[in-house]
Order: sequence, then structure tokens, then C-alpha cells
Amino acid sequence: MEFFKIRKDIPFMRHVLVFNVISFVTFVLAVFFLFTRGLHLSVEFTGGTLMEVSYSQPAELEKVRGVVAGLGYADVQVQNFGTARDVLIRLPAQKGATSAQQSDQVLVALKQATPDVTLRRTEFVGPQVGQELVVDGLKALAMVIIGIMIYLAFRFEWKFSVAAIVANLHDVVIILGFFAFFQWEFSLAVLAAVLAVLGYSVNESVVVFDRIRENFKRYRKMTPVQIIDNAITSTISRTIITHGSTQIMVLSMLLFGGPTLFYFALALTIGICFGIYSSVFVAAGITLWLGIKREDLVKGTDKKDKGDPSDPNAGATV
Repeated sequence: MEFFKIRKDIPFMRHVLVFNVISFVTFVLAVFFLFTRGLHLSVEFTGGTLMEVSYSQPAELEKVRGVVAGLGYADVQVQNFGTARDVLIRLPAQKGATSAQQSDQVLVALKQATPDVTLRRTEFVGPQVGQELVVDGLKALAMVIIGIMIYLAFRFEWKFSVAAIVANLHDVVIILGFFAFFQWEFSLAVLAAVLAVLGYSVNESVVVFDRIRENFKRYRKMTPVQIIDNAITSTISRTIITHGSTQIMVLSMLLFGGPTLFYFALALTIGICFGIYSSVFVAAGITLWLGIKREDLVKGTDKKDKGDPSDPNAGATV
């Protein structure tokens, strides 16, 4: 399916050096902010108090957030839990206050605002649990990266595998850099978004890599630069359809999903935008610099492989 067809190849690789320098600078800045500012971790990672309260009528989340924020809690998480009448509140740990004292203080304030509220349960999440979640999250990220690298190495060639992993890490680090610079809250939902971006980005890279491999089979006298330019140009329509439709859905969560989904959708938005960029200028550029050539992808060809009959170069020897 194509909305439009570009007749002339766009010379993307002519400007690849400039764009990759921009990528490198952005990547270095993201790493710098990660080390100097760090991530603003949520209660799941740092520990705190979980409260579940229930109302007789559907709860007004904004009102609940205002009451809790009035007690001095910044970036507190308030969301529906199960039904519209049940609300889950995550409170960061405070020095000099126990979990019971925090929950009592919040419950009193909520009752003053809305008397029909009742406490369902309260739990304390210790820092040990948070540390375990951090370790498990890093393990999950590493396993995804290793799995992608093995998959690409078997499906394509090691140069593509290296290029895709560098491009994917580029996307992940830049997302984390944004969260570190602006000190946005990094929660389990954001971690899930980062893992989703990894899969989303590698899917775009695979589409481009597939077309590059097909072009090496079809156009035997094209240079690698021409092959890559043609592959990217011919997949632009598909990229606009898939990324555009996905971005519409993510933007709807970002604009109308409320505070619960905001940072999750924000991480996906950043990842999708940089995923398109990295698939074209980072992954494809790295494969070119690694010296990708026809012999790397088309092995064991025989005389029956004549290429595309419509290609004037088909059948030519290399």
C-alpha cells in the first residue's frame, strides 16, 4: 500500500555524515545528563507507601491529586484501580514519617475534602524491592538487546546487526537523556515504553535492511550508496503510514490519557520520532561505513539468478 510513489531516489547518504554528527552530539549530551542529573525514579524504584481508597461515587482524580499535593507531596501518582470508585495513591517516602503516619495524614485530608472516602489497604514498598526492580529492568533491557542482535545476525549479516543495535541504543539513551534533563518521573510504565521503542525501532530497521538486500540482488551495478538511497526512498510511503497511524494513537494518550499515561506516551513519542531518524541516518549510515557490499548478502548465486528483468543491469557480472 502506497499513498505516493517517488520516481527519483532521494540522496539520503549524501548528508549522512552531518546527521550522524548531530546524532553523536545528542547522544553524548544524553549520557552527560544521565550521569550528572540522573533519573527521577518513581516510588516503584525508590520505595514508599501505596494507599488504596474507595469512594461511594466515581472519584475525581484531579481533586484527589490536589488534596495530596497540598500536603507537600510532589509528583505523586494517583490513578484508578479496578473501578472508577477505587483510587490507588503512591506516596514517596518522607524522612521522619512512617508509612502509617503518611497514610493517616492523607486519609484525614481526603475525608475533609470528601467525607465518603474509605481506606481499603495500605502497603509499604521498601527500597530493597525498588532496587530489585531496577536490576530486573536492566536485565530485561539487556536480554532484549541481545535477542535483537542474535536475530539480526542470523537473518541478515553481522554488519546489519551492529548497525541496528547502535541505532536502538541511540534511541534508548536519548529517551533516558530527555527524562534526566527535564527530571520527568521514570516509572515502570516508562520502562515498558522504552522496551516497546526497542522493538518498534528494530522493526523499522528490518524493513529498510530487507529492501537493501533485495536491491543488492536486483541491481547488480548500483553502488552501495545508490542501493541504500533507493531502499530508503522506496519505503518512505510505508514509513509515513505506519509511523503516522501509531503516532496518532500515542498522541491521543499523551493529550487525553491524563497524568497516569502522560509519561508513558511521552517516552513513546520521543522514541518513535528518533526511531524514524535512527533507522534512516544512523543504522543505514553505519552499514555503509562498515563496508556493506553485495557479496555480504547474496551468497551462493548461480547463473539462474538473473535479477529483475526490468533492470537494465540484470544479468551483469560483478
